[in-house]
Amino acid sequence: METHHNIPPTHPPYAPQIRRYQDWLQAQHGLRFDDYDALWRWSTTDLDAFWQSVWDYFDLQSPTPHRAVLAKNVMPGAQWFPGAQVNYARQVLRHVNAAQAAGQPALIGRNERGERRELSWPALRRQVAALALHMRAQGVQPGDRVAAYLPNIPETIVAFLACASIGAVWSLCAPDMGTHAVLDRFRQIAPTVLLAVDGVTYGGRDHDRCDVLAELRAQLPTLRHVVLVNNLDASKTVADTACYASVIARNDAETAAFEPAWLPFDHPLWIVYSSGTTGLPKPIVHGHGGMMLVMLQLAVLHNDIGCSYAPNSLGERYHWYSSTGWIMWNAQVGGLLGGTTCVLYDGNPGGSKERPDWTVLWRMAAEERVTFFGAGAAFYGHCMKAGITPAACGDLSAIRVLGSTGSPLSAEVQQWGTDFFRQVSAGAAVAAAPGRSKQGAASPGGSDPHAAAKRGGDIWWCNISGGTDFAGAFIGGNRELPQTPGRMQCRMLGAAVEAWDERGRPVLDAVGELVCTQPIPSMPLFLWGDADGARYRASYFEMYPPGHGRRPGGGDLGREAGAVWRHGDWIEIGSSAHPGCVIYGRSDATINRHGLRMGTSEIYSAVEALPEVLDSLVVDLEYLGRASYMPLFVVLRSGLVLDDGLRARINDAIRASLSPRFLPDEIVQVAEVPRTLSGKKQELPVKKLLLGQPMDKVVNPDAMANPGCLAWYVDFARHRATAVAS
Repeated sequence: METHHNIPPTHPPYAPQIRRYQDWLQAQHGLRFDDYDALWRWSTTDLDAFWQSVWDYFDLQSPTPHRAVLAKNVMPGAQWFPGAQVNYARQVLRHVNAAQAAGQPALIGRNERGERRELSWPALRRQVAALALHMRAQGVQPGDRVAAYLPNIPETIVAFLACASIGAVWSLCAPDMGTHAVLDRFRQIAPTVLLAVDGVTYGGRDHDRCDVLAELRAQLPTLRHVVLVNNLDASKTVADTACYASVIARNDAETAAFEPAWLPFDHPLWIVYSSGTTGLPKPIVHGHGGMMLVMLQLAVLHNDIGCSYAPNSLGERYHWYSSTGWIMWNAQVGGLLGGTTCVLYDGNPGGSKERPDWTVLWRMAAEERVTFFGAGAAFYGHCMKAGITPAACGDLSAIRVLGSTGSPLSAEVQQWGTDFFRQVSAGAAVAAAPGRSKQGAASPGGSDPHAAAKRGGDIWWCNISGGTDFAGAFIGGNRELPQTPGRMQCRMLGAAVEAWDERGRPVLDAVGELVCTQPIPSMPLFLWGDADGARYRASYFEMYPPGHGRRPGGGDLGREAGAVWRHGDWIEIGSSAHPGCVIYGRSDATINRHGLRMGTSEIYSAVEALPEVLDSLVVDLEYLGRASYMPLFVVLRSGLVLDDGLRARINDAIRASLSPRFLPDEIVQVAEVPRTLSGKKQELPVKKLLLGQPMDKVVNPDAMANPGCLAWYVDFARHRATAVAS
């Protein structure tokens, strides 16, 4: 493994991973590119050569050869690496011996109770084998769905890898989601096994989840077996469940001999959920091979996360704060594919309501010598507003990368973080001066004397934007490119992303619809239960005509090539004179709260179940770098007035059915919700009105059932704009 680390060293230690890849391209294939733009254009026009190079560079293995790289370039329905056999878990476990020999752990788990657990690579392999054999003994077959209701703890990663190793299909929901929202997801996929937690600690409080577990068991008739993970109470037992700790304690000849099964390249790996504006959440199926390729491309080449036991990146420790309901949990697990130590945190990153503390994650990062620190953009904004200082956080000198995603990172917040780490560097330089004794966390390696060299000056921000839909990123970072606060550095290799104007033409230095004109291996295989593919096509491929813009490098192809992927974001792609990209928020009505998407229909289902509420409308104004603002408009029964008590009941309904993450910023009583003649709520026109666009540009009153109500929304938008400006 790690054969790509043995290329001739043309750069000093700590060379960026993307530079090492380009050195390999030149040494192995004679390919040399004058700049990143040229490399990107090659990667998006010669798809076969690029994705084959990713396969070769990471030494991916198959017992049978693939007949082609991209056998069929059609969207949707692209066929990648037919004939190849892979397994996500097998790729992870290839690192066991080398990582153990170098003394590098696989997982470090921390929580807000102050508990710390470290899982070695051999222990990871043994526990994965034990749980996989247990599931097989329960009759789990390749293709069976395994559902999990678990937090961000090491057990969840073990369970996922065990599931993947036998070809079962994994699906995960976070314990902060309400029973109704979880059932809306799991009912669609008919799971046979459920792994669930007894409870979680969040914000200083313990939250028992055994009642939710009982409801899930009652409402999921296909379940044949349940495994209980004791996270709160080690002595807790639930009837007719297996104890996770007992299951993974197995250590015999069969577990030692266990190997993950070889599976077809496009065998389903997991089901994740992304909500649209109507209907149930979309159950999105991704495959083993596509996720391996794209996670390695994202984590290593673009995020610059190295192998923890390789000389160039020895001691790498990767942390991205996430709940298990966010696709960044999947991205965090992807670090294991490259042999990286992953550092997990389960709990509230801001302390408790009574004792807010935005240094929690930073202090953990200092103690664990985290090298890559990632979080949602909102987290950094909270840290800035809280006025935290490096002195309160411990020794952060090991951190060389700040990752951000979930929502647009403003220039102000990015500059704050850069200034924060200038103070970190200054403090480290003083502490490392001759005659000074460094005070800080005692851990293997201590303070990193090469941290400044790794960073190359100011801290590097790796700002990315992608989505649950394809479990990857379209826009991201490149350690070798210049940084501009508020802008992401580049389009990702292999991602043929463009900004299209209203006529479907690519534009630069202007805001347009984000489209991807060529397939990516991690695009969904299909949506579960979508037998004819109609829902999949409607979700991503029906805005533009088939063939339009589909020729690699630009231009049209025939209708048989299918349509471009329309992502639902506004994007600006800069020219050479103004490089970088900016994501300006959703171009549709889907709610995006710091990276977690939720369909408006799920919010309506929760709110309109209250007897007081006749109708409702919600919009999210995350756009053009503005802070997220999500108002909820409600129509009440005759004679009722919105008071604090009703506001609390509405919030409680959302909290119980969905998650506290989707509580509105403001609840406003209205007389009517604007609707089309066919009865559809006019979410997008209201959103555009609140963003300051004139009414005649966003809605046609003749197509409305109740155009008279628009004047109220126009007035509301005007008053809000005045308040924001002042």
